[in-house]
Amino acid sequence: MSDYVLVINAGSSSLKYSLVDAASGAAPAVGLVEQIGEAEGHHSHRGPDGELSTKLKVENHEDALRAALEAFSSHGPSLDDVELAAIGHRVVHGGARFGDPALIDDELVAAVTELVPLAPLHNPANLEGIEVARRLFPDLRQVAVFDTAFHQTLAPEAYTYALPLELRDDHGIRRYGFHGTSYAFVAAEAARLLDRDLADLNLIVLHLGNGCSAAAIRGGESVDTSMGMTPLEGLVMGTRSGDLDPAIHAHLARELGKSVAEIDQLLNHGSGLKGLAGGNDFRELSERREAGDARAQLAFDVYCHRIKKYVGAYYAVLGTVDAIVFTAGVGQHSAAARAASLANLERLGIELDESRNTASGADARRVSADDSPVAVLVVPTNEEWQIARETVALIR
Repeated sequence: MSDYVLVINAGSSSLKYSLVDAASGAAPAVGLVEQIGEAEGHHSHRGPDGELSTKLKVENHEDALRAALEAFSSHGPSLDDVELAAIGHRVVHGGARFGDPALIDDELVAAVTELVPLAPLHNPANLEGIEVARRLFPDLRQVAVFDTAFHQTLAPEAYTYALPLELRDDHGIRRYGFHGTSYAFVAAEAARLLDRDLADLNLIVLHLGNGCSAAAIRGGESVDTSMGMTPLEGLVMGTRSGDLDPAIHAHLARELGKSVAEIDQLLNHGSGLKGLAGGNDFRELSERREAGDARAQLAFDVYCHRIKKYVGAYYAVLGTVDAIVFTAGVGQHSAAARAASLANLERLGIELDESRNTASGADARRVSADDSPVAVLVVPTNEEWQIARETVALIR
């Protein structure tokens, strides 16, 4: 049986796809269809027979997936030749029900539909991608891999909010956590890099991209994480506020007359680095900061201060820490953010090696000093490979 999986990540106005060899992680083709439903969309595809970059009108996700299939035919590789084993779908929210990948059938679709109130911005798009793929590949097994699944090991004291318990039990208001597929991959890679058994490791993993989160991982299992019922809680992000005094919502409504929808839009899409500095591209922020831009400097300082607070909190949760792991775009590429987030933590056994930290590299690597009791690692994430691996493991 082939190990090739077509990994699909359907967003509200985009469809990202990858053909991944679950055994090796090789991705002979990747693509992205953007601006679905708009006047003009864009499709990019990179395959063994060349690259495609074209503008086109894409009415819906079915048009997007059909465009992807045409690109496989024209720019390779042929999906008929690779003999797909399955299709793996990223699904953002699995609620308390899904702690593992699951075969997609009508019952699963109904269950994920019931979870839409917990992820109204994400699950509907994920469901649309699933329905389209089921129509176009009716005879191929398809698997849902949930962002929240990795955190189903949280204990009640970690996932329960201090609200009336009936809100948790009747309405699902609790901490779920996200980026779970990334955490599963990165934790395993960190253990490999350290040449240690994952079951024996305590890790603090910092997933720092446009969306940011932290997780305390003991023996390969999540024991705490910064994102909550939604991806809004926790660290400062590209456009999300992260932790916030909940009374600010009422203040914004009372003093500025903002509606619930306007506040939700502000906190999710107009806050974070964008709100502080006017832009959410961390590379541009770094350039502005180096040029002496005060707003960019404040945004950087707030961002790193929040990370440091979570490092300290999760150190206390775990008791002992073997490694701190940085991943995702900012975590992998910003030496300045790593240094600022871990500055003055030598008493906790955390000490960076400046030359290692500032050296560029695309592979997993150690950036801490040789005598640092707590290793500091940079581990590139690969969520598509993790989805492919979990998909193949389930169908086998």
